[in-house]
Amino acid sequence: MVVENHVPLQRLNTFGIAARAMRLARVRSDADVLALVRHPDWRWQDTFILGGGSNIVLTGDVRALVLKVEIPGRRLVHEDARGWLVEAGAGERWHDFVAWTLQQGWPGLENLALIPGTVGAAPVQNIGAYGVELQDRFHSLDAIDLETGAPLTLRHEHCAFGYRDSVFKHERPHAGGMGLKGRALITRVRFWLPKRWRVELGYHDLQRKVAETGITEPSPQQVFDWVCQIRRAKLPDPAVLGNAGSFFKNPTVTPEQCADIIGRDPHVVHYPMPDGSVKLAAGWLIDACGWKGKTVGRAGVYEKQALVLVNLGGPTNPCTGGEVMTLARLIQTSVYERFGIRLEPEPVVVG
Repeated sequence: MVVENHVPLQRLNTFGIAARAMRLARVRSDADVLALVRHPDWRWQDTFILGGGSNIVLTGDVRALVLKVEIPGRRLVHEDARGWLVEAGAGERWHDFVAWTLQQGWPGLENLALIPGTVGAAPVQNIGAYGVELQDRFHSLDAIDLETGAPLTLRHEHCAFGYRDSVFKHERPHAGGMGLKGRALITRVRFWLPKRWRVELGYHDLQRKVAETGITEPSPQQVFDWVCQIRRAKLPDPAVLGNAGSFFKNPTVTPEQCADIIGRDPHVVHYPMPDGSVKLAAGWLIDACGWKGKTVGRAGVYEKQALVLVNLGGPTNPCTGGEVMTLARLIQTSVYERFGIRLEPEPVVVG
C-alpha cells in the first residue's frame, strides 16, 4: 500500500474546488484497508473516506489521511423465484451499476439513474430520487472497522436509514444503534431486486413524461431513460459545470405548517408523505426567494435549478469552499425569514 503526499483533489470532487490531501491512499481491496489499519505509521491517523467526491464541499486542504475508495466488482449473488440479490464493489460508479443491472434484466434501481457518486457512498447518504430511496432496495453491506480491522456485515436494520441519513453519518449511537461515521469503510453493497416489479411514477416530472408520451405502463428501461432525460435537463453535468448535485434537503413539515405556507404562497410545491408529514420542494422555496442565478464570488445558484449551487470559475479559477458556504448560509437565512423553514445542506463540509 502506497500513501501519496500532497495530492491535488480538484479532479476528485465534483464541485471542482481546488484543495490538497496531505496524504492519500487508494483502496482497491480489503487487503489494502487491513494494511493501513495494521501499519504503525497509519493505524492511529484520523481518516477521511472519499468515494466519487460528489457530496462534499472542500473548505481547505485535508489534514486527515484520505482513503480513496476504488474497490471494483459487480456480480449476481443469488437468484430465486422472488428476485435477484446483486452486489457491487464500493468503488463502482453508481450510475454505471444501475445501467448494468437493467442490461442484465434486473429492474428496480431505474429511478435512481444518473445520481453521481459511487456505490459505497450510496448507503451513507441513503440516496433517493423520483419516489425511490436506496433503503427500499438495500439488502446488506460489507465494511471494515478502521479501528480494529474487524470485518462487518450490516443489514437494513443496522443502518438506521432516514431521509438522506444513515448510521454512517453519526459518530455516536444513532436511533438505538451504533455510530459509524469515519469508523467503517464500506467495501461492498448488496441490493434485493424483486421479480414482481412495480413502476414508481409518483413524482410530477415522471407523470408529465407519461402525459407527453402516452405511455401509461413504461418498462424499467423507459423509466431509466426518462429519469436521465429529466436530470440532464434540470441539473448541470459536473464535468462541465462543477457542482455537488442537490445542495439542500427537501424539508418536511406538519400538515398545519404546510397549510399556513399554502395560505401565503398557493403555488408551493409539496408532497404528502406516508407518515402524515408533508415534504416541501427546497428548490421551489429557494427560487421563490429570488436566488436563481445569483452569485457570491465564483459560486452561484444554477440558473435552471435553484437547488443546485455551482462553480462558475471553472477549472482554471475555481470557486472556494468558503464562497460556496457563504452563499449557502445566505440562502438559508433568506428562506427562513420568508417561510420559517430551516434548510439543511446535503453535502459534507470538509477542511
